[in-house]
Amino acid sequence: MEYVYAALILNESGEEINEDNLTGVLEAAGVDVEESRVKALVAALEDVDIDEAVEEAAAVPAATGGGGAAPAAEEAEEEAEAEEEEAEEEAAEEEEAGDDDDEEASGEGLGELFG
Repeated sequence: MEYVYAALILNESGEEINEDNLTGVLEAAGVDVEESRVKALVAALEDVDIDEAVEEAAAVPAATGGGGAAPAAEEAEEEAEAEEEEAEEEAAEEEEAGDDDDEEASGEGLGELFG
């Protein structure tokens, strides 16, 4: 959510919403910035008029889910999180595969001990 807030701060201050500016705001707030999430949000907001989307969202009751930039930004953030989780899972699988190789290599010597 802090990524969306950072984009809103940039919009309110009249600054361009790009990767460098978004990263700067997040780092200034003490957030551990994930580059993939920044890229996804910038891409999602590329063709969005944030002021118009905020006005539309304010006019629509929250119970209906609203419309505009907030759902698009949240969707982009969720997509970035899913991609990150997938990358972490792949890294874990590769690490496990590496561990299996190590176990097989160390197990070869044990056969000699027990005949």
